[in-house]
Parts: sequence; structure tokens; C-alpha cells
Amino acid sequence: MRVKIIYEDNDILVVHKPAGIATQSASVSQTDVVSELKNYLKGRYLGLIHRLDQPVEGLLVFGKNKKAAGVLSEELTDGRLKKSYLATVCVPKEKNVSFCERYGKGVTLTDYLKKEGGMAGVADASDPGAKKAVLFAKVTEAFVTCEPLSGCEGGRDATASDSEERGAIPVNLRVRIETGRFHQIRCQLAHDGFPILGDRKYGNETSLLLSDTLGITSLRLVADTIAFVHPMTGKELSFTLNAQ
Repeated sequence: MRVKIIYEDNDILVVHKPAGIATQSASVSQTDVVSELKNYLKGRYLGLIHRLDQPVEGLLVFGKNKKAAGVLSEELTDGRLKKSYLATVCVPKEKNVSFCERYGKGVTLTDYLKKEGGMAGVADASDPGAKKAVLFAKVTEAFVTCEPLSGCEGGRDATASDSEERGAIPVNLRVRIETGRFHQIRCQLAHDGFPILGDRKYGNETSLLLSDTLGITSLRLVADTIAFVHPMTGKELSFTLNAQ
């Protein structure tokens, strides 16, 4: 089983989804998190609460009975189920000052996103189908290692001299979303001028060059923390993936 179980009791499952596997797929020939867990549970109930995009690594919580799943879904809806992401973005040298001024203190990005042809794009608020998207992002570390949580070939540490050579540096951001829109984090950060490394859909020439130079072949976006109230015991639970 590719999915790793982080925590399990009679009511819930918390799992670590690796990058590259869908949370749930319509194709019977494609392995996904839901099918793996249903096989593990041998046909017992499994309640899907939230999803992660296929290229995104991270934590997911499931209900093992209808009551637990219902309570967790309510927590997700009212914001008590909290998720946090670690994203490594490309910061061009010419945007370094403005980036630090905004993201160093923490910035809230508000856009209206519209899904078209398998991608999200920023649209006008009055555009039919456009949905409000809000996220908060803040710098956690200016110079970061190239080793993602699941590992990556050819990774090496970023240094100041590397920055001068490439004209861009990788920077870690802590990201929290207030809305759950399609490709929200990837689209909003790219639209703001700081694409996530390894992102072949939303990246630009600079970010793709930096990704190639660092040997990054997968999306550097990880849902590494999740916190919620246990649906039965009422105990506050929090889980974090530790960076390598």
C-alpha cells in the first residue's frame, strides 16, 4: 500500500498521501487513496472528508463510520478542521525586495478563480463561474534544501552564490487557505509572480529553469499539518509531517 497510515482508531484514519496518487479516481484501472484504504478496511465504511490534488503530498483524515464522517465534514465546513501547507516558491532576484516586504510579514491573497480546461485562472469577480479564493502565506525560511518530504533525485542545497547564478532563489512559505478552490494555492502564487517549484502547469520560464537546475521533478507543495477535534471524544488532535 502506497498510502501510509499515521493514526487510526475506531472512528478515524489519518494518512500520508504520497505525491502522484489521486485521492479518488473515476478510473477503475488507476490506484487511488480511497481504493487502497477500502481494501485495507476490507469493505468497511470509509468517509471521504477532503481531497488533495494528485501531485500534492500530504495529510488526509477519513471517517470510519457515518457519524464520525459527518462531524468531520461539519468541522471542515465551519473552519474547525485546519490544514496548513509548505510550498517552495521561485523568487526572481528583481522581485526579492517586494517579496520580502510582503511575504516576510505575511500576506493575504484574494482572487477570483475560474476553472477552465483542467486549469484554474484568475478572473473578474463578475465573471460567471468565478469563485472567491483567499489564502495567507508567510516566509518560513529564505534558503532551503532541495530535498522534499518524499525525496527527489539530484537535490542540493541552495546558497547565495546559486542565487546570483540563476537570478532566482527557492523560498519556503507557510500557506493557509480560507477557501478550497481548484488548484488554488498553485494558481494564486503563480499569478502573484512566485510559482511553486516543480509546477509544470503554472510555472514560468524562471521557475522551471530553477526547478531543473535543482533537480526538482515533482511539485513542491505539501499539506504537512492538519488539526481537528476528534468527532467522538472531543479531544483536539494535531498531526505534522516532518521535513527530511
